[in-house]
Amino acid sequence: MSKIISLTTTNFKRARHAQIIPDPSGNLVIVAGKNGQGKSSILDSITAALGGVNAKTTPRPIRDGEDRAEIVLQTEDLIVTRTFTPSGSRLTVKSTDGATFSKGQAKLDELIGKLSLDPLAFTQLSDRAQLEALLELVELSFSPDALEAERKSVFDRRSEVNRRVKELAGQMAGIPAFPADLPADEVSVSDLLDQYRAGSDLIRDHESAENEVARIAEKIRGLRTQEASIQAQIAEAIDDSIVAGDRVAALQAAPRPDLTGLQERIDNAEATNRMVRDFKAARVVASNHKAASDESAGLTAELETIAQTKAEGLAAAKFPVDGLGFDEDGVTYQGVPFKQASSAEQIRVSLAMAIALNPGLRVIRIADGSLLDSDSLELIRDQAAAHDFQIWIEMVGSRDDAYVIEDGEVAA
Repeated sequence: MSKIISLTTTNFKRARHAQIIPDPSGNLVIVAGKNGQGKSSILDSITAALGGVNAKTTPRPIRDGEDRAEIVLQTEDLIVTRTFTPSGSRLTVKSTDGATFSKGQAKLDELIGKLSLDPLAFTQLSDRAQLEALLELVELSFSPDALEAERKSVFDRRSEVNRRVKELAGQMAGIPAFPADLPADEVSVSDLLDQYRAGSDLIRDHESAENEVARIAEKIRGLRTQEASIQAQIAEAIDDSIVAGDRVAALQAAPRPDLTGLQERIDNAEATNRMVRDFKAARVVASNHKAASDESAGLTAELETIAQTKAEGLAAAKFPVDGLGFDEDGVTYQGVPFKQASSAEQIRVSLAMAIALNPGLRVIRIADGSLLDSDSLELIRDQAAAHDFQIWIEMVGSRDDAYVIEDGEVAA
């Protein structure tokens, strides 16, 4: 089953009786005419013959004033007859040698595939609808929806982690510089006070010993004035002096406590401890910041892996047109959104997809050919010839190369 070699439409919708026998050497079948004359009905009859109609899309398949409609469509392999009456429709499918297929519609469904795809209609679909149509043509090693869901999940997680990284970086920026000699732990004011009291006692003992030496020296001077009479007292005093001198020497050998430094440390203890606490908190913030940054880097690596999986899957996939692809937003061509491609590129790509979707019946319908300029029409003609496809195009107006429809019939 390849192309239509004859189409006869009788009383279907606005068509009265029209027979079209395409030129076997041509690839374009142009059906033209003024609006309301039945040209759309002629092209609709192709779809009706092969796929049938339903009450929603075609509530009145029979021409007004008639009680029966018939479409006879002949291909190189089959003869398809679809008859409509008020009670319903009947389908007969025969081979060219006269054999009838018991399951005619199943035979047609097996051959026509996506007959209804209109290349120009594809260019006007939403981004999502275009993507769905493309994915029907391509076998991928991955599920685009699942991969996109995974990418979005990782991206959202990384966004949250980056927000935390930014917050922690802000906290770190507000942390002051700490002195190099800052102790690792908070100082004990109680210990410092004990040291201060011990130092005070030592100084007091030192001063007491010095005062004792001075007192004894004064006593010696007084006794020496009485040396003649009190030699025994002097000897005793000398002995006492020696003992006292030894004590002074012992006290002087010990370092003199720096009470001023201790007092300063006591006075600054709370500020020091506050800095110690702040320093420990700063280390926690820095640790959290590093952990969050490492997590963000890991998620970025995951996104790169997902992108690599997608890129490898796309590289291995066979697309109907070189340069065709897709991203999370929709179909792309040569790396840019499909809708940003030129009109000629969009038509060429869309037509290639329609050709890929119709492997059995090599027929494509373009419903609104009036949108095509001469260059676009020539592009379609060349592509149809290159792939040996037959393209039926509806156009408004009259053309020398068209089947012109007037009041439901082919004009003379």
